[in-house]
Amino acid sequence: MSTKLQHILKWFWISCITACVAIYIIDPSIFSNEAIADFVAKFGGYAWGTYFLIHLLRGFVLLPSTPLIFAGVILFPNDLFWVLVVSLLGIVSSSLLIYYCSDKLGFGKFFKKDNNKISLVEEKLSGKHGFFYILFWSFLPIVPTDVICYVSGALRVKLPVFIGSLFLGELVLCSIYIFGAGFFLGNIINF
Repeated sequence: MSTKLQHILKWFWISCITACVAIYIIDPSIFSNEAIADFVAKFGGYAWGTYFLIHLLRGFVLLPSTPLIFAGVILFPNDLFWVLVVSLLGIVSSSLLIYYCSDKLGFGKFFKKDNNKISLVEEKLSGKHGFFYILFWSFLPIVPTDVICYVSGALRVKLPVFIGSLFLGELVLCSIYIFGAGFFLGNIINF
């Protein structure tokens, strides 16, 4: 890929993130669970496909998957297993795209700098316990999983280690979110 095209892609990506942040600042309700569920519901028979597509693309603009997961619970309360499957497929697919595109966006150059902190991150993620660092990162709901995807892609962490740890961390977290919210909503509705 030419340097000029890489530069264009990087600025396009930064513009998309900036636009999403601006929209969120202007009207945060657009990204609420209910608003996302209403938007996906408008696609009727294509709702599942739309739900997956949003999961797939949201990683590029660093939007968290949590509101989308809860929107799936609201939208498909009787299909929680499929909400989990589609959410995981979307998250893992998005993470793979991020992993492969991170170098195209210029992140690899950042990590080639001679810096002790960068060397430490590279050592931890590519080392013997890298699987557990990525697993822990992807399981913690307070840290954006997409960041570890960009970093792992730029550092070229072994793909099986990256995907395996990401999948397990997200499986646990998404299961707690989906089935916990489903249980909570089911009890409120039956109350």
